[in-house]
Amino acid sequence: MRVAYVINSVEGGGAASPVPAVTQVLRDCGATVRVFALARRDGRALPPMVDAGLDPLVCPAGLDNHFGAMRWLARETRAWGATHLWTSLTRATLMGLILGPRRGLPVFCWQHAAYLKAGNRVLLRALQARAHTWIADSSCVAALTRDRLGVEDARLVTWPIFAADAGAPVARPWSQGETLQLGSLGRLHPVKGYGVLIEALNLLQQEGFRAPVPFTITLAGEGALRAQLESAARDAGITNLKMPGFVEQPRQFLAGLHLYLQPSRSEGFCIAAHEAMVAGLPVLASAVGEMPRSIVPGVTGITVQPLDPVALAGALRSLLSHPESLHAMGAASRAHVLEKFSRERFVAAGQEVFRRMALAVA
Repeated sequence: MRVAYVINSVEGGGAASPVPAVTQVLRDCGATVRVFALARRDGRALPPMVDAGLDPLVCPAGLDNHFGAMRWLARETRAWGATHLWTSLTRATLMGLILGPRRGLPVFCWQHAAYLKAGNRVLLRALQARAHTWIADSSCVAALTRDRLGVEDARLVTWPIFAADAGAPVARPWSQGETLQLGSLGRLHPVKGYGVLIEALNLLQQEGFRAPVPFTITLAGEGALRAQLESAARDAGITNLKMPGFVEQPRQFLAGLHLYLQPSRSEGFCIAAHEAMVAGLPVLASAVGEMPRSIVPGVTGITVQPLDPVALAGALRSLLSHPESLHAMGAASRAHVLEKFSRERFVAAGQEVFRRMALAVA
């Protein structure tokens, strides 16, 4: 079995950790896997893929050159001798659903996206029957794939994208006299809800809320929204918000926090929030994607409705008012996610997908 793993790009963040983890399970089962990326973008996911032995190929065509990318993908997967196509995210999946049946290759579509553009939803629904199997990265994405694409249960399986690593560094408890560290990992993009976070902080200021201890919020990531977020924070008089850009060591960053924030408008699984739980952090998040299923309210964190700065401000007020309670919540968060998303469960789910692949015919 020679699996061509087709991804949108080798941009850092989204592909850097899951692709090596998923492909390792397939390789341990006996498959040969190679990554075919339709674009480079920032290229930060390349080193971990190279280290994992995935020998990634990156399409030289531009992001908007879909026909060029399709010709490249057809040529390179044929030359490599692919027997199966595995696709991830919309652009790669659409190309795989067109190319696979033409070549007589079974197509396995890995679904992460909680949000789809209207046009892409129409195209995916029209082509979904061409896939042998759809693999959802979480129970929430499985439900969305079933409902909006019309994929029947017989061709839909769930393989949670995340395997919790018990060896990850763990955050220290806050101590008296220390500045409380809050933070988030993610692109500076509207979907992450950082504008709503700034609104919530502004509301706390307007009501005269004073946290019992000083706190700093760090948004670790890059993106087109940086200038807008900096301007909004400046206009609101918020001086304890930092945006250092992309962090090379995300686990160490998380281990330096006391509380993790994920105020997203939309999410699928949200790896960053689950990594924060492994680091022993309580999580304050929007009730979107898999997070309401993973966060136990009042025990491991708090969820609020997305795009609601009033609710977010209230949750922040509650957590900031009792900094001494954060570590116990974080410990419960870590124990919960280590059990729910153990490495053993991750491997078992992947082995079941491999069995389907071994039996697949186009």
